[in-house]
Amino acid sequence: MFEKFLIPPGKICNLEKFDPNYTGKYKNRNEVKSNIKKFTKEMFKLQYKLYADGSKALLIILQAIDAGGKDGTIKHVMGSLNPQGCMVSSFKVPTPEELAHDFLWRIHKNIPPRGSIGIFNRSHYEEVLVVRVDKLVPEERWKARYEQINNFEKLLVENDVVILKFYLHISKDEQKKRFEDRLHKPSKNWKFSIQDVEKRKQWDDYMKAYEDIFTKCSTPWAPWFIIPSNNKWYRNLVIAEIVTHTLKKMNLKYPKPKEDLSKIVIV
Repeated sequence: MFEKFLIPPGKICNLEKFDPNYTGKYKNRNEVKSNIKKFTKEMFKLQYKLYADGSKALLIILQAIDAGGKDGTIKHVMGSLNPQGCMVSSFKVPTPEELAHDFLWRIHKNIPPRGSIGIFNRSHYEEVLVVRVDKLVPEERWKARYEQINNFEKLLVENDVVILKFYLHISKDEQKKRFEDRLHKPSKNWKFSIQDVEKRKQWDDYMKAYEDIFTKCSTPWAPWFIIPSNNKWYRNLVIAEIVTHTLKKMNLKYPKPKEDLSKIVIV
């Protein structure tokens, strides 16, 4: 199921070939409710095993255009995880302290420790997205970052951090609907930003920037997944299944007790 969403390393990405409305064999959310519940329950059990094993970490990177569904994915897919072993990091405009360091400094500080799951709401890829589109640094600087990012992620993988990178793919029409929803529903007004409307004018520039990311930074050690996300329920199903599958592949084991438990008597 996963291969159709994967960007093979070295392949040029064209987002127009990925249908954001795709839902496979499923027609509506009722058909996937039980599957999502099954995967999230299994994720919870595997997270416990990950913590007990203590030899690896899992880093989940979520990228999307504005209103793409990063918060909803964290809530509906990762919401079943134990918060004691799961850390969520959001990367907004860099602070003065962060700007005084290299662009990966603030990222490295938030990499999950072994035994834990880390979720990035946006990530180091903003440094070849907004920085590029808004021309915040010279072109030669952001172009050098693709290789720097690949090397950084390879370092993490070689030090027992498994990386999953998801792009939540929505259409421009779907973004319009979600913005209008925020605009007209009082409970969602707080999520609406005039800046989002301005950024929408740069849609084509962002799509090109994302395509270059997937072309240059989908690697054998940290490939990119393009997740159809116009239908939130299908997005949740696919990501829950991939995360569960990945945790299973990590070959986690409960550690053997340090003492011979057969000789211990509780009085």
